[in-house]
Amino acid sequence: MPRLSRVVAFSIASLAAAGAAAADPPTAPTPAKPKQAVIISFDSARDISQWRRSRALAQRTGARFTYFVSCVFLLSPETRKEYTAPGKTSGKSNIGFAASKREVADRLAQINLAASEGHDIGSHACGHFDGKDWSKADWLSEFGSFSHILENAYSINGIAPEPAGWREIARKAVGFRAPYLSASKALYEALPKAGYWFDASGVSRGPARPPTSDGITRFSLPQIPEGPDTRPVIAMDYNLYVRHSGGFERPSQADEFANRTYDAFRAAFDAQFRGKRIPLELGFHFTLMNDGAYWKALERFAGEVCTRPDVECISYRDYVSRQRRQKWASVDG
Repeated sequence: MPRLSRVVAFSIASLAAAGAAAADPPTAPTPAKPKQAVIISFDSARDISQWRRSRALAQRTGARFTYFVSCVFLLSPETRKEYTAPGKTSGKSNIGFAASKREVADRLAQINLAASEGHDIGSHACGHFDGKDWSKADWLSEFGSFSHILENAYSINGIAPEPAGWREIARKAVGFRAPYLSASKALYEALPKAGYWFDASGVSRGPARPPTSDGITRFSLPQIPEGPDTRPVIAMDYNLYVRHSGGFERPSQADEFANRTYDAFRAAFDAQFRGKRIPLELGFHFTLMNDGAYWKALERFAGEVCTRPDVECISYRDYVSRQRRQKWASVDG
């Protein structure tokens, strides 16, 4: 090729390369996904051994839990008349009371330890009554009973000494879950008036980001696919218990039920982890249904996912606190 032709060809090739570079700028880096949040909670929180077991699970995995406490378990047979439910005479409860002053003291010690370890103490009301027909005033009365009994539990029961900072623990109880997940318009009117930040009484068709309305962040336990036919079930141990055995104990099938529960939890987690990273909420009780099948599934699940660097097993209160901080930061900015 003559020298001039080679120069022209080189120039054309250079221009083409430059045009291609201009047309295809470098791709911006993909933003890192947030950690997958898993929010694990316990309702009523009665049995002392299960307090210890749950705290040990948290210590092994780095998880932080929410305990929705029923305040009647902070009253002994001698002090039960400190509680009066809306429309009831004093000393009535759907779930009984603590068996003794000693049991109250042991439970208070567990609550204090859990709070000191970073867990969230919330309210499950007191007597576990279905408040679907309660008025706003009824709910405010129930919330008042809960706050009074939790804050003054040591003095009410004549237990000494009261630990330093106990009343601060009581004042930080800013979350609520209704017994039977029985929510109503009156409940949501009463919650902000009583100083609550969040409610976890909802049920959703799948994992859902919690909206905030009138100052209350509303969480929902999701329905998740479960079992051979992947029918949806609320992600709570009691609902799984009813699904698996009709609400009757079948200890001979405990391993089967534990495996089914684990598989459902893990599939729901994996779907969010690979997808939109919507928080996954799981609910439990301290009752060992079907020979503890659901706790075995929980311990296996938490041991696998809560220890991962891209996962955070976080309490409801800490999740809401972070959302509030982000909101305030954006306003200040």
